[in-house]
Amino acid sequence: MTATAQNAVGVTGTITTRAAVARRPGTGWELTELTLDPPKAHEVRVRFHAAGLCHSDDHVTKGDFPGRFPLVGGHEGAGVVESVGPDVRRVRPGDRVVVAYIPACGACRPCSTGHQNMCVKGLNAGTGMFLDDTFRFHAGGEDFGGFCTVGSFSQYSVVHEWACVPLPDDIPFEIGALIGCGVPTGWGSAVYAAGVRAGDTVVIYGAGGVGSNAVQGARYAGAKNVVVVDPVEFKRETATTVFGATHAFADAREAHDFVVETTWGQLADHAICTPGVLTPEVVDAAVAVVGKGGKVTITATGKLGVHHVHVHAGMLISYQRQVRGALFGDCNPLHDIPKLLGLYRAGDLKLDELITRRYRLDELNDGYRDMTDGKNIRGVVVHEA
Repeated sequence: MTATAQNAVGVTGTITTRAAVARRPGTGWELTELTLDPPKAHEVRVRFHAAGLCHSDDHVTKGDFPGRFPLVGGHEGAGVVESVGPDVRRVRPGDRVVVAYIPACGACRPCSTGHQNMCVKGLNAGTGMFLDDTFRFHAGGEDFGGFCTVGSFSQYSVVHEWACVPLPDDIPFEIGALIGCGVPTGWGSAVYAAGVRAGDTVVIYGAGGVGSNAVQGARYAGAKNVVVVDPVEFKRETATTVFGATHAFADAREAHDFVVETTWGQLADHAICTPGVLTPEVVDAAVAVVGKGGKVTITATGKLGVHHVHVHAGMLISYQRQVRGALFGDCNPLHDIPKLLGLYRAGDLKLDELITRRYRLDELNDGYRDMTDGKNIRGVVVHEA
């Protein structure tokens, strides 16, 4: 059977789905039923089994990101392809998939030059609108966008085929969900964006769902000193006892003094910013802790309207410091998601340990409350069968 014929068999019409939505900033997540259209060309409909609770979704509900409301939350998800639209070649109905929040079409300029993390097909991440300027979620005459055109806080969603990466049968859906954003974002921030090398000293600000993976990436790359800064004792302890940090401190001043002492004044090679909410103080501390030729990699975001980077040019010029941003940890989804799953299989990447607690969809607000209270490394929603 040809792919086109399989697509025609797979399309099953409009369905109803249970979803957690945000209707406006500051209102939290509300459970509701939505109608979901069938997939169009190059789109697939996925039944999600698990979704990760990433801080980015919380930023949206708090109004920290510019975006369109109402919104179906969730951009970390894994599940099974239920149906496919015309011209889909990458997946078939019944395939297990990770849905990456960054699509990778393979044909645009970023994709064709090795930068799938900046694929142009991801241009509507903040609205959830598809490339034909329409939406797939609806209720009461209103269109709902899926965050990052994913919407994994819904039992079913329509996504780009280019966002789908095969999930092997031996990998749990919960692990697949995390590998769609938080794991490559943190790991890649250390390995690719920062370019940590053997013997380096690395300071990581924030040890949550992204920072914990930056710790693992830095250690895997061979860093001698992996220093974590986080105000939450539970996260500091987990960073050192589970994920490989060599030292952990509650505040940036303590960490700075330690780095000065342990490097004999040469300072750190890298600073990676992965706090839940970025502040100018974190960036200032990161710039100050790196030495000559050092690099600051900013992966986290902060509140809308706040300018977080205020660095005197002399601070950069005199030591040839670099400050750069990192999206998806500079990872290429089609290459790096399978690679990271391979490291997990081999025992070189700890992913089960990231999951502090599992939630039902109707416990989503509790999950985000636990996250902001510092009780979780990563929470996961397990969708009902």
